[in-house]
Parts: sequence; C-alpha cells; structure tokens
Amino acid sequence: MAKIIFKAHDGTVTEVEGREGLSIMQHAVSNNVPGIVAECGGALSCATCHVYVDAEWQGRLDPPGGMEKDMLDFVAEPRSNSRLSCQIKFTPALDGIVLHTPESQY
Repeated sequence: MAKIIFKAHDGTVTEVEGREGLSIMQHAVSNNVPGIVAECGGALSCATCHVYVDAEWQGRLDPPGGMEKDMLDFVAEPRSNSRLSCQIKFTPALDGIVLHTPESQY
C-alpha cells in the first residue's frame, strides 16, 4: 500500500493510502487530515491546503508553477519548502512522502 504521511505542528502523525492521480489535498480532505482546510477544493484560488514538504522529498517534486507561487504569498508562514497540496499529484514515486501541516491556514 502506497502511503502519504502528514505531520501536524503538534506532532500528530496521520498516514493515508495514496492513490495515483489524486492530489495530495484530495487525499487529505477525504481522510479528514487535521490542518488541511482546502476551502477552494483545489481550484488554486486560496492557500488553505498549504504544507511544508519534508526536506528529503523536496527534490523529487516538480517546482511550483507561477500561479502556485502567487498563491503561496498568502500563506501565514511561508518557507522555501512551502507548497499547495492541491498542486501535487500523487504517483508511485511519492510513496512515503512526508508533509508537515502549518499551525494555521488562512
């Protein structure tokens, strides 16, 4: 079983089964992962699915596109490893990916 690992700011770890073709955000929402609000449902019109990609996984993802970069300007605490989980499609190559959720989304 492929998995996605979410680590909350309080240390809570949630593992979900990864299905190819769905976004990381879709996985989080369908599994009630704490810290992922996803107000726009993946339409790239908010930043409430913000995650921090674990350093080990950063180089394995395509870089964010221009619209995603623009939306990342609206996150509470942006970092160099900030991404919008709606823009990361799960593939078998991402089996075991670790993502950290921020303390707040807005």
